Amino acid sequence: MCRLFIGADPDLWKSQTRSIRMDGMVTSVRLEKMFWMILEEIASNDDMNVPQLLHQLFNESIDEGHDLGNFTSFLRVCCLRYSDLQLQGLLPTQQTESFDMLPAEDILKVEAESHRKRALVRAVPKSQH
Repeated sequence: MCRLFIGADPDLWKSQTRSIRMDGMVTSVRLEKMFWMILEEIASNDDMNVPQLLHQLFNESIDEGHDLGNFTSFLRVCCLRYSDLQLQGLLPTQQTESFDMLPAEDILKVEAESHRKRALVRAVPKSQH
């Protein structure tokens, strides 16, 4: 089982630091290369570059009242959720429309239900599956 993971290209987990300007201030974000690749894909789906995406994610999160004390963790979770939503068929793998055009509230409800079901399955001992 582990060969599948340890056999991956080590370049994927090399950290890269990028400086971005948000609200007139320059900040650095350090993520593994694979996360940068996913962020680039997300940004390109909405005709943005990565700094624009990060700025938008940051501002909209603040507007929602989220505490972004660990912005890099938030970005990693965004990347994982993006991939997970695609695997569940809730986001198209070949996106042809802006994220703003997607039924976000419906997708969030289905995602929450999926997480609830996953938690229930994990709570049941394997011998009872």
